[in-house]
Amino acid sequence: MKFFKEFKEFAVKGNMMDMAIGIIIGASFNSVIDVLVKKIFMPPLSLMTDGLNFQDRKYVLRDAITDAKGTITTQEVAIEYGFLFETTLDFLIVGLTVFIVVKAMNRLKDKAEDPKNAVVKTPKDIALLSELTNLMKEQNSLLKNK
Repeated sequence: MKFFKEFKEFAVKGNMMDMAIGIIIGASFNSVIDVLVKKIFMPPLSLMTDGLNFQDRKYVLRDAITDAKGTITTQEVAIEYGFLFETTLDFLIVGLTVFIVVKAMNRLKDKAEDPKNAVVKTPKDIALLSELTNLMKEQNSLLKNK
């Protein structure tokens, strides 16, 4: 019974919910990036290279062997570097997008935590810390003057 109580406390705290929401959004974001690369970026790249499809690019180490009936008896062995190129492009786009989102979130956070910014309401904990800092400065200046 204690195990279930501890799990309930863990699940209700919010960290688990935040993590679940992040995973769900991340999975959806992955689909968007996949479509962005395959349907938006790759066609112009293919057009610039006379119709070259990067995903099909490979270096064949051993050709497939077929029998007289045309049935493949031995599979082709190849290094598919085109797929690596496309996956690397996916990674770069995701990295750039995450960087931009985090940078924007940090700017908003910095504005919210700035006690001198009157446009954004400062959270209570930051306001209290700011007041404590001001009181400590005032107290130190009084002690110095004695």
